[in-house]
Amino acid sequence: MQQYLRLGLSLAFLFSITHTFAQRVDPISDTLPGIVIKAFESNRKLKDVAAPVGYINKTTLTLFNSNAIIAAMNSVPGVRMEERSPGSYRLNIRGSSLRSPFGVRNVKIYFNDLLFTDPGGHSYLNQLGYYNFNSIEIIKGSNNSIYGAGTGGVLLVESIGENEKPNIFAEYTTGSYNLQNIYGSITTATANSITKFGWQHQQCDGYRVHSQLKKDVYSWNGFFRFNEKHILKTTFLYGDHFYQTPGALTKSEYEINPAAARPGNAFFPGAELANTSIHQKMFLAGFSYSQPISRHITNKTTLDGMFTQLQNPSIASYGKSSEPNIGGRTTFNYDGNFNHIKLQVNTGLEYQQGFTSVSIYKNLGGNPDSLRNTDEINNRQQFVFAQVTVDYKTWSFVAGASLGQLRINFQRFSPQSSASQTRVFSNQLAPRLSIMKKFANLNIYSSISKGYSPPTTAELFPTGGTINLDLNAEEGTSYEAGIKATPVKNLYVDANIFFYHLSSTIVQRRNAGGTDFFVNAGRTRQKGVELYSSYALFHKCPIFRRSLLWVAYTLYDFHYRDFKQITADYSGNKLPSVAPNTLFAGVELQFNNGFFGNINYFLSDKIALTDANTDYAKLYQLLGTKLGYEYILKNGFSTKLAAGVENIFDETYSQGNDINGFGGRYYNAASRRNFYISLQLQDFYKKRKG
Repeated sequence: MQQYLRLGLSLAFLFSITHTFAQRVDPISDTLPGIVIKAFESNRKLKDVAAPVGYINKTTLTLFNSNAIIAAMNSVPGVRMEERSPGSYRLNIRGSSLRSPFGVRNVKIYFNDLLFTDPGGHSYLNQLGYYNFNSIEIIKGSNNSIYGAGTGGVLLVESIGENEKPNIFAEYTTGSYNLQNIYGSITTATANSITKFGWQHQQCDGYRVHSQLKKDVYSWNGFFRFNEKHILKTTFLYGDHFYQTPGALTKSEYEINPAAARPGNAFFPGAELANTSIHQKMFLAGFSYSQPISRHITNKTTLDGMFTQLQNPSIASYGKSSEPNIGGRTTFNYDGNFNHIKLQVNTGLEYQQGFTSVSIYKNLGGNPDSLRNTDEINNRQQFVFAQVTVDYKTWSFVAGASLGQLRINFQRFSPQSSASQTRVFSNQLAPRLSIMKKFANLNIYSSISKGYSPPTTAELFPTGGTINLDLNAEEGTSYEAGIKATPVKNLYVDANIFFYHLSSTIVQRRNAGGTDFFVNAGRTRQKGVELYSSYALFHKCPIFRRSLLWVAYTLYDFHYRDFKQITADYSGNKLPSVAPNTLFAGVELQFNNGFFGNINYFLSDKIALTDANTDYAKLYQLLGTKLGYEYILKNGFSTKLAAGVENIFDETYSQGNDINGFGGRYYNAASRRNFYISLQLQDFYKKRKG
């Protein structure tokens, strides 16, 4: 009853603000419909893309605490980002967390056009700092034909904008649990070039016992325009990331003390004694170069190299891995006009090669002891793709497809050498077809797409050293329909409905020692509705610079269609890890006198924690706010002071649950009510000198 009372009070507050100001309407100058995005190589306005694409810009990111992008990501319907402990992220799009006990899998990520997802299928998103995100485009589901095999979705991340001004920037944030976040950057800019060097240091003790975080990220990015059509983008990134993992609790342990770390027993040590943690270093370097080939044809080519070093003492073992990889992508784009027809053709290929060495030791108090096994894993993924877009008057047609292969070569050298083993996943043609009809203030679209997602190396060779080369790839077909509309002035609505059928679904299991393993789970039936709406509140009111009310709502009905494991029959059960309902809403106000603030509300429905649906994580609600003041001098110097509160209700809830955890170990308690305060200093030095 108390939960629903909180829900009513929160919504009443939000709608009272809307009612108060709805009489004053102002054109939306910085909202989603008119933003040009790059998804599907389209370079067209978001409202004109016939696909469910979410967009996050710098304005959205600054609504929340600068220690993470979690809240901003959750403002997109259909996207759920969680933090099992500080720095330990899990991201899923449309329920793909079935495969992700931690980290990011089955979601393809490109960073400044470079291949951020390695050829083994892993995306170490936690290696990026908050300030490495300038904009994020999120393609949902299997609508990703030109990005290769996949059923989860795609992220296109850009770290700098093309219109950055020369400046020196610094920010310091402190808060609860000894949070310390320091960032500094220097940006140089001319008419034809931008360079930006940044450094971020972040540390905190965490809400739970044994959940400390320490992180350093160094980055250098360049944007060089040699002329209108010759553009070079360069990226260098180094991250050193350490965080402790307190482990999942049983329900009784969670109710007694949710802040506790996993205790030990007669068979396994506790998280503190085992010093369970992740220490990860990553270096990424590469470039993207765009150039014209002829009057109608342009080419964009990227080359990159990445090296990741990982140390992971866990309850049952101590893992060390070295993961270098190289990759590249080239795309040829044709643009032409024939009478009333506009034709765009995109075609190209992508290639990655990885060389992974993994050693598993006995864990002795957080130090490697006796060697258990040493493996060499070489991954090679490659695919070709093509897409044709035809625009005829108010109609738009898109047809695209990819065809590729993932080849994995595995050999164990210790405790004794074994023969080399190879598994090849030659994916079927992954097509996507869509059609859009444009009206004056309404665009309607529908699409059908097929996805194919082979298992990652962490699923084929999960923690503990067990080999599972018999695991099969997922295959899915998605049917989609949606609208993107501005039905009245300053109101934007983006809504879609989808039906998704997935076969050979990959799901996680976990044994008593916390070791993961994966199985194919038959077929699933997934139906959903995703809604985003924003409304500019004020009209001809001189005291406001920006004001926006936004709502993101997700309704999911995800079930196993047929799934039998030995004698257990889970057919018809709800898919674990998926909330049937989520709601994220907020109001943002910026005053012309420098004051600003926002209040946001998040609701997550109860979540099934097992395939058998015997246990559930409870519904929870979060209320947060951020208030501040910005003072700008005429010489180009500005200072901004902000303070915020998260989880105002002081809710006890579990985030990043361990699905199908052995012995009922599902719960990872999130932070209780916490506070932060930040100070920003920025100097647009060219402007001042000029």
